[in-house]
Amino acid sequence: MTNAMPRLLIADGNDRAGRDKRREALGRTTAQAFAAVVTALAPSAECVLIEPADAEGGLPKGLGLHEADGLLFTGSTLRLTEGGPAVERQLDLMRAAFAAGLPTFGSCWGIHVAAAAAGGRVGANPRGPEYGFARRLAATSEGAAHPLLAGRGRAWDAPAIHTDSVLEPPPGARVLAANSVLDVQAIEIRHGNGLFWGTQYHPEVDPDELAAMLTLSAEGVVDAGLAADRAEVEAYADEIRALGETDPNARQRLAWRHGVGAELLEAGQRRREIANFLAHLSTLRHTFAGERDGVAR
Repeated sequence: MTNAMPRLLIADGNDRAGRDKRREALGRTTAQAFAAVVTALAPSAECVLIEPADAEGGLPKGLGLHEADGLLFTGSTLRLTEGGPAVERQLDLMRAAFAAGLPTFGSCWGIHVAAAAAGGRVGANPRGPEYGFARRLAATSEGAAHPLLAGRGRAWDAPAIHTDSVLEPPPGARVLAANSVLDVQAIEIRHGNGLFWGTQYHPEVDPDELAAMLTLSAEGVVDAGLAADRAEVEAYADEIRALGETDPNARQRLAWRHGVGAELLEAGQRRREIANFLAHLSTLRHTFAGERDGVAR
C-alpha cells in the first residue's frame, strides 16, 4: 500500500432511512460492517466512513480524494433506476474517483454505481433476483488469471441479494465472472484516470449479516416466488445465521442441507476479492497515478 497506514474511504450506499434499518437489525450500518471486514484484513488501515447519499455526507472537511489510498462502496437498498438526489450524489462521487485515479472496489450497489458512472446500463435482471447465495460462479476467460479472483476455484458460491444487475458493461470493461443467473458477476472497469474492481455478490457479508439482509428483504423474496410467506423467509434466515455458529456439528449439518462449503463458511475464502483488492492497492494507486501524470511507471 502507499503508506504504513493506508487511508480508505468506506462509502455507505444507503440513504438515512436505509442506514437506520440496518442499524436496527444488526446494531451497525453497512459501512461499519464493511469497515470491520477491511480492518480485519488490513489492521493498519484507517477507515473513513462517508455517507454520500446525504447532502451533508460527503468527504470530511479538509480531506480530498487525492489524500485517500482507496475507496470502497457498500451495498444499498437504493436502486439506480429510481434516480433522485441520493443516487446522483453517489454517481458524482464515483465519477470524481475515476477522475482522481482513486482505486475503487464495490459490491452489489457499488458495481451498479461504477458501471453507470462509466457509461454502462443497470436495471432489473431479466433472469430474476438472487436472494441468499449466488451459485456456481465461474471466472470468464479474462477473469481466470485476474488478480481480483486470485485464490478462487473453478466454481464457487457467495452471499448475494439483488434484483438489479449490470445489463450492459461500460465501454472497455472486462467481465471477470458470471453464472447462469447473471452474465456480470465480477468486473474490472477502467475509466478516465481510474480503475474499479467489483462484484455483484457480497464477499464482505458474514452469515449473521446475510440473515438480517434476507429478513429485511422478505417481501421481495415472497414476491419473487422463492418463499410462500414472511415466516418461511425468516426460518430460512435463521438457518443461514446458524451457519456462523461455532458448534461444528450443527454447522456441518446445515452446510450439507444448504450445499455450502469452505468458500462460504471460511471468512478468508468468503472475503477473497476484498483481500485481493487491498493486497494490490499500492500497485494500482502507483500505476494509475503515473498514467494520470503521463509518467511511465
